[in-house]
Amino acid sequence: MNPTVIGKLTSIPSVTRYAGNPVLTAGQVPYPTALVFNAGVTKFQGKYVMVFRNDHGSIEQETLEPHSSTDLGLAYSDDGIHWNVQPKPCFKLHDEEIIRAYDPRLTVIDGRCYMCFAVDTKHGIRGGIAVTDDFEHFDILSLSTPDLRNMVLFPEKIGGLYTRLERPFTVYSRGGMDRFDTWISRSPDLRFWGQSDLLLAVEQVAFSNDKVGPGAPPIKTDKGWLTTFHAVDVDPSRGKNGWEPSWKKRYSAGIMLLDLENPSRIIGLSNRPLLASEALYETDGGFRNDVIFPGGMILEDNGEVKIYYGAADTVECLATAHVDDLVRACLEDEA
Repeated sequence: MNPTVIGKLTSIPSVTRYAGNPVLTAGQVPYPTALVFNAGVTKFQGKYVMVFRNDHGSIEQETLEPHSSTDLGLAYSDDGIHWNVQPKPCFKLHDEEIIRAYDPRLTVIDGRCYMCFAVDTKHGIRGGIAVTDDFEHFDILSLSTPDLRNMVLFPEKIGGLYTRLERPFTVYSRGGMDRFDTWISRSPDLRFWGQSDLLLAVEQVAFSNDKVGPGAPPIKTDKGWLTTFHAVDVDPSRGKNGWEPSWKKRYSAGIMLLDLENPSRIIGLSNRPLLASEALYETDGGFRNDVIFPGGMILEDNGEVKIYYGAADTVECLATAHVDDLVRACLEDEA
């Protein structure tokens, strides 16, 4: 069954792309790499910190090395715009079972930095959680069973429990189709997870016909948890749209507002994308064009929200908006 074609998408008008985008490219990394994207970004110990996905290969030849060459790079910034990439990767997993770790998300809880990440293994995709105080030493707290990924943590306990968003690969229960939804789970200790509920289904998002999943870790506002997500639509008529022979998907960023005390309740959801593919670095010349994936969101003291996102699975970019405008975008369709 072919999905309903979504058509043209545009971003929320109150969101502004940084004029100097992208803020991080492979050329800024002092060791071999081809793609730097899908970064986790947070403020930690007085600095902006970015942990980015780093895929080795050749931009000129449009080729990638085996998945096992993927690692996570580290960069620091004083302003959240200009980044100093560290001389070596900060995190890599690879053994007889684990192929690679990728797609990091950073959340500071009680003064420590927690990193969620995806893990490709020979027996499926797993989601991991690690904690670090220096980005040199990581203590892995948990690895999920297959197939689970795109996990993000809330920055504080809610109702006495840690809370995370996640995207299972529920192929069998969704009729063998690409229908992957966003779920929410709780934990007493960040190691054992349960009390899981469906949070956001594909059918609830007007600009998705394929899958929806977590984006950046949520930020707290007086109106609710401001929460990004990724939304994917498929158009069978799309052809070569990047390095691969065929790329029929488009990734957009969405935004919703969750109840502060019960984040399994959506109190607002924008019916248009937070960010849709519009800029050249999002639509052309990338590994997979028309891909926007939000991985970091920081609320500044002046109300500005910095939104970090991977573009075309190739570079890392920045957009900004005022927090009140983002909350309004979530609620305007609910009035």
